[in-house]
Amino acid sequence: MPELYMPTITTFAAGLQGIVFTALSLMVVAERSRTRVNLGSGETPEAASPDARATKLYMAVRAHGNFAEYVPLILVLTALIEIHTGPTLLVKSLAFGLVLARLLHPIGIRLKAFNPYRGAGFVLTISILGVASGKLIMLALG
Repeated sequence: MPELYMPTITTFAAGLQGIVFTALSLMVVAERSRTRVNLGSGETPEAASPDARATKLYMAVRAHGNFAEYVPLILVLTALIEIHTGPTLLVKSLAFGLVLARLLHPIGIRLKAFNPYRGAGFVLTISILGVASGKLIMLALG
């Protein structure tokens, strides 16, 4: 079997983008905390309509959007690590942690107040993003 070329440029760029995304995510969390906005950017449906269906729809949309914002990037980062290192304990931990985090977070979003499910899902997700990004940068730099 021919040896596989290791995509070091893509690895380095993906690692840097992961760091940027981590920083942007933490800025959103800090601003939400400062402004006491629990979900989204304050445009919650409760302000416009007391209809509980609108609130459930908003929560579902945000859970879906949050998944779409994090999972593709983290899967690319993890795949690049696996291309470089094989199926190491780190790769397995990142993959398992991502699945766990992305199951916990939408459970927490459905609960109105801050809760351990949402918090644990976010902390685990952002940790995986940061670790994978850092590892990719180290792999690219040799």
